Amino acid sequence: MASGYALSIGLNAVDPDHYAGWSGNLIACEADARDMMAIADSQKFKGTMLLTRAATRKNVIAGITTAAGKLKKGDIFLLTYSGHGGQVPDTNGEESDGQDETWCLFDGEMIDDELDALFAKFAAGVRILVFSDSCHSGTVTREAFLRGTPFEFPRDATGAPMKYRFMPPEVALRTYRENRKFYTQIARPFADKKAPPHPKASILLFSGCQDNQTSADGTYNGLFTANLLRVWNNGRFKGDYTRFHRDILRRMPPDQSPNLYKTGAVDTAFYAQKPFTI
Repeated sequence: MASGYALSIGLNAVDPDHYAGWSGNLIACEADARDMMAIADSQKFKGTMLLTRAATRKNVIAGITTAAGKLKKGDIFLLTYSGHGGQVPDTNGEESDGQDETWCLFDGEMIDDELDALFAKFAAGVRILVFSDSCHSGTVTREAFLRGTPFEFPRDATGAPMKYRFMPPEVALRTYRENRKFYTQIARPFADKKAPPHPKASILLFSGCQDNQTSADGTYNGLFTANLLRVWNNGRFKGDYTRFHRDILRRMPPDQSPNLYKTGAVDTAFYAQKPFTI
């Protein structure tokens, strides 16, 4: 019988000691993590939740590694992240923009190459389902646009200026410069070999926006997670992952278009399942 393990991560702030004095305060990321874990619990996943100060690099790596050690062919790993996205310089030439995407964990960023290497630890036949309500790429398209004087920040339902889940580029640059040795050491294994091990598991990623967009925070949930919860409708949703993505996308504004990305081993049976099926 298949089993499911979940790791749900949400950060309403980061440690300013690592991020060049920036705390990156957000409102709804911990709520997102709690609500995603509630879905996991309702579907009989076992798991762990890491909120803000507990969402360190060490704890996240340990959580994913634990799942990789537990799960076997036919099992499923649910990984959810809600928080800021960032960038560090790409060291192995695989990124067309010269930047690796990151998750801003409490005490340091986790690079996308690290996630790929962690996913490569999972056994063949494991299903990995990832939801990331963040600005994945840390691109500055919106930031550059918002600097124009004729533009007014979009506002949320309360009338307050909308918050976005990306690390400002000037903060990203200062953070990298002040911690260059730290990130160089992390990236060294990936710079030495341009072809890291290809995951044998099948991976589905739902991201909160496209690479050239940012994800909006909110009062109760991030915009992506809020619409995900509406579509899921306490488990009443009928359909597969493609329809789940399409129905969420229909509810989103044109400047935030969630992406569905498949990588790792091809598993058409996985793609055709109802979301969160163990």
